[in-house]
Amino acid sequence: MTVLAAVIALVGSLFFALGAALQQFEAAGTARPGLLALLRRPRWLLGGASIVTGGGLHIVALGLGPLTIVQPMGVASLLFALPIAATLHGRRPSRAELAAAGVVAAGLIGLVLLVPEHDGATHLDPAGVLTLLGVAGAAAALLWAGSFAASAAGRAALLATSSGVLYGATATLMRVLVDGAWNWWYLLALPVPALLALVMLQRAYAVGHFGVSFAALQIADPLTAVAFGALLLGEPLPTGVLPVVAAALTAAGTVALARTSPLETRPDPIRPSLTTSDHA
Repeated sequence: MTVLAAVIALVGSLFFALGAALQQFEAAGTARPGLLALLRRPRWLLGGASIVTGGGLHIVALGLGPLTIVQPMGVASLLFALPIAATLHGRRPSRAELAAAGVVAAGLIGLVLLVPEHDGATHLDPAGVLTLLGVAGAAAALLWAGSFAASAAGRAALLATSSGVLYGATATLMRVLVDGAWNWWYLLALPVPALLALVMLQRAYAVGHFGVSFAALQIADPLTAVAFGALLLGEPLPTGVLPVVAAALTAAGTVALARTSPLETRPDPIRPSLTTSDHA
């Protein structure tokens, strides 16, 4: 069953990577990638379906095998996504780009596996939910504001990190809902950070540095969920030197991706394309 879980998780990562690459290809180069416009693009919708499929396969894999096997397979989506995105844009990924992605993946795997397991009940009172949404919203807004003063690669990273923070808050709230300790308005609050995260992610993709934005998303999402789990749900944090080393790897890999990931845009029939000077 463990081998089957690993295979299913790996296939799920492939679907997730394909979906992200398709959505980035449709959003790349658009000045303001609005969701309504993107929803009219079949390839973007196909990317969304692929992401949902990948997430479903990941859940199935978690039901069949241990977290220590399934989670590293999920991180592999970063290594799948770069070649897929490069192919869509008519190029081949460079060795330096793939090496940087490998460093990010290695560091992220380390961080994921070093988080201690928590078997206690998940409970969050209404004040905790408001804190969760308020902190996530404030952090996302600051990252979004900072993106205006950043370079193209930095803008992609900040916007994707903003999205990851909101997705991490969504995942935390979802866990509370799944465990049954919730009020009816928790369910109404859930779509708010999820939709804002999707908007921020499409803006990150529109910048054109897919490797940077996807890596930043892959890092920010789980780390935010871990942080909220510790602060609001009483879950343990990893300790020792190894988490610091893993974090340093993810940071170094992301910086390397920012230096090696090319600017990838495509002509947009509806909105004006961004030029290199627009990203400066």
